[in-house]
Amino acid sequence: MIEALALAGRGAGRTRPNPPVGCVVVREGRRVGQGFHRAAGAPHAEIVALRDAGEQARGADLYVTLEPCSTSGRTPPCTDALLAAGVRRVIVGTVDPNPAHAGRGLRQLRVGGVEVTRGVCRYEAETLIAPFGKWITTGRPWITLKMAISLDGAIADRRGRSQWITGVPARRWVDQLRSGVDAIMVGAGTACADNPGLMPRNRRRPTAHRVVVDSSGRLPLKAKLLTDAYAPLTVVATTAACSLERQADYEGSGAAVWALPRKGHHVSLRSLVRQMGLAGWLHVLCEGGGELGASLLREGLVDELVVLVAPLVIGGQRARPAIGGSGWLLAQAPRFEPVEQRLLGEDVLMRLRPRSQ
Repeated sequence: MIEALALAGRGAGRTRPNPPVGCVVVREGRRVGQGFHRAAGAPHAEIVALRDAGEQARGADLYVTLEPCSTSGRTPPCTDALLAAGVRRVIVGTVDPNPAHAGRGLRQLRVGGVEVTRGVCRYEAETLIAPFGKWITTGRPWITLKMAISLDGAIADRRGRSQWITGVPARRWVDQLRSGVDAIMVGAGTACADNPGLMPRNRRRPTAHRVVVDSSGRLPLKAKLLTDAYAPLTVVATTAACSLERQADYEGSGAAVWALPRKGHHVSLRSLVRQMGLAGWLHVLCEGGGELGASLLREGLVDELVVLVAPLVIGGQRARPAIGGSGWLLAQAPRFEPVEQRLLGEDVLMRLRPRSQ
């Protein structure tokens, strides 16, 4: 199952609106086939693995990270293919989170005489498809808020410089994270101050959209997000406070413009998240800045917090904090539970989920 999970990760960020899935076929203790789901409309992981195994799939064990589908969509049901191939046993990481399908595939396999085991590497399998689970049950994407900070919680020094707070191993890890999401989001302040490209360095053909939350049209027309080769992947999320002329300029650069309702003087983040869900985006990574991060937390829209802590102190009242806004009183502060902690070179990675109320 560990191998199947690794295979599934190769499809992360490419399969929307489907989840990433990996599959391995084993016969007499030897791997005879493997596969992963590459894109929506492409063969599912089980089909790729069965084709790879050929006749050796008959009587074999099949390990798959997610319950096989039992209904027709863009592709035929995988359960039919498994039964036709004569697979002896199916080992599943986790069941389908779609309430309309959960458990149906496993029942069909059992009725067909296949031995079924579920829950192997369940935590890892559920973590892998958590964005899909959120989207299929709520219509909204999974929101990961990422911050790279000093020991005293700063994301930039008093001159606004942040390159680089963390070391090379941490930045490589962030590249991998970017490669597995459907969109990368920043606020207008970060886009104007840092002029980011928001593209992973390790992917030749980026697929993630880039979202700038800009209520009034502050993003310069010379920004990388509007002038590089990936401008068609850029979305400017704005409001009526951005003139129609400015919106037309953004669209003329190749970017899409989403004119959304306001909440106060800002883009309604709940409206934005709903629009992302309608676009079929499963996983959105927010990379700042502090004001956008604070607003997402205040709205209760953060599903996961990723914090990279570097062993340095910036100090000073003018350093940029990781979370802006007016803050919270201690009793009302959002609290999180760690789900992963490890070293990346000299930096500490923490992944956290909101604490259940």
